[in-house]
Amino acid sequence: MRKSLRVAAVVASCAVAGTALYGAGAATAGQSTANSTHEPYNIGLLVKDIDTYYGTAPDANGVYQASPDSPYARDLARIDADARRYIDRAARKAHHRGEKPAVVFDIDDTLLLSLDYEKRYNYTYNSATWAAYVNKADRPAVFGSPELVQYAASKGVEVFYNSGLSEAQRSAAVENLKKIGADVNLDADHMFLKDAANPPSYLSDCATPGAWKCTTVQYKSGTREHIEDLGYDIIADFGDQYSDLDGGYADRTYKLPNPTYFVS
Repeated sequence: MRKSLRVAAVVASCAVAGTALYGAGAATAGQSTANSTHEPYNIGLLVKDIDTYYGTAPDANGVYQASPDSPYARDLARIDADARRYIDRAARKAHHRGEKPAVVFDIDDTLLLSLDYEKRYNYTYNSATWAAYVNKADRPAVFGSPELVQYAASKGVEVFYNSGLSEAQRSAAVENLKKIGADVNLDADHMFLKDAANPPSYLSDCATPGAWKCTTVQYKSGTREHIEDLGYDIIADFGDQYSDLDGGYADRTYKLPNPTYFVS
């Protein structure tokens, strides 16, 4: 489930500037113009910049797609290439030491692209329209991400998913991930979703049955801590939001570009 703080608030050129590793020169979540006293960037121009960045165009069915020749695709390709080199090295080292390496992927706009939803609803969020969109289970892949999932698995790395989608959206998420070829470890032991009604005990500091108070960082970092408590070493964590990555319990984090919304 998306949080309510959804704004088209990052100029595409800023996303380009911070496309490498989070923690290795990328912009931080605190670098925002939200409190600026200057006139904000014109929203009409911002939408044009976002469309240019993605190479946004409707396909034959009228679904908005990103272009494989876009700056967005090129940024993803650079991240993907770095991640593959790193996963190969880290996995070999972990196996040599007798450890169990793992990677963690967010889902929305890390594996499944939501550009069509953003365009159709003018970069605004509504829980009902978002739920209907997710339940269609036909989002396209984020370029390169399904292949990266498969690559990690081929190197003997355990794949986990750590998503803000709700437990009620599990079947749709599994169906959609299978469609795009990310068909690795899609069981409940590897795919962690928000369950506000019956939260897991490892989140007891911020969530009890029927009373979910976890921030995104608390939820996601707490889940990563749980995965490591199971005996895994999370060598890499992938997400399109800084809140997917903050809070520790990962040796390296990869921030994928997303200039369409911000989740605190």
